[in-house]
Amino acid sequence: MRQSAGLGKGSRASGTASGSSWLDSERATVPRALSATTRHASPGHALVHQTRRGKDRVKASDAPIADALAGARNGRIKAGIGGWNFAPWRDNFYPKGLPQRRELEYASRHLATLEINSTFYRAQTPKVYAKWRDETPPGFVFSLKAPRQVAEGRKLAGAGALVRGFLFGGLAEFGDRLGPIVWQFPPSRAFDRDDFAAFLDLLPRELNGRALRHVLEMRHASFLCPGFLALARGHGLPCVFTDSGEYPNFADLTGDFVYARLMRSRGSEHDGYPASELDTWAARARLWSEGGEPDDLPRVAPADATRAATRDVFIHFISAAKQRNPAAAMALQGRVA
Repeated sequence: MRQSAGLGKGSRASGTASGSSWLDSERATVPRALSATTRHASPGHALVHQTRRGKDRVKASDAPIADALAGARNGRIKAGIGGWNFAPWRDNFYPKGLPQRRELEYASRHLATLEINSTFYRAQTPKVYAKWRDETPPGFVFSLKAPRQVAEGRKLAGAGALVRGFLFGGLAEFGDRLGPIVWQFPPSRAFDRDDFAAFLDLLPRELNGRALRHVLEMRHASFLCPGFLALARGHGLPCVFTDSGEYPNFADLTGDFVYARLMRSRGSEHDGYPASELDTWAARARLWSEGGEPDDLPRVAPADATRAATRDVFIHFISAAKQRNPAAAMALQGRVA
């Protein structure tokens, strides 16, 4: 899985019980940002110690991220990144000496959510989904990108078998770790109302009695129209707010939760974004979660003045200066705790 980002050097944090694994404590190391001039920092100060039994654990110190995550796992705002396997992180985000097989365990205890990209290219086996579930703590949530075979197919209306094969082919193994399913449509796919309406009609809404949370990401400008908004809203399906200079972005709300993909991190910023921008995104996230709508984001239609019920909010830092994205996610999570 070629996913992104990185952080800076770790700080020492609070101790776990003697002989225990670092996973026994969610107050693990809080990585700091990379230096502004260094893309791949030297290994962080977080140390993995070997106990007599050969177990690896992080010697921790003060970890405010643990408090932020405690709220995030039970709260409405979850900040995260795309994936967890990315080589530059092994010098800065992950503690020195952490086995690669345990990177998901570590990432899921420092971030509230992760977006899985590998499912965009091919579905995984039920055994893999179950393994990912078991490596993450209660309250943590995955989002998954749905197969491009569907999103890039010639006719969406005829994709029912592929859709069902993906959704019912093992996703139930995630249990309560299963979050939003992202249907990302390519820049080449223009809005065809009839075809798209047929596709939305065939999306299953439940999996083993658990509600499925579909979210739509449109990358062609023809979707910036009232007709598409009405269609998505009629099905109660949110649209991704993509903060990018490459793709259309609109903040019109069409479902009961918010999903944002932020793609403007900068390598020159310790936390990927200036503090003022993270403050602004935190304020937007809180407003969304409280049922409001920010008035400073691009829209297709005027916002509804009626305040909605509270909403879940998922914000993922994706692409751009990938090595910075975990720092950005943790900085944002700390602001909304």
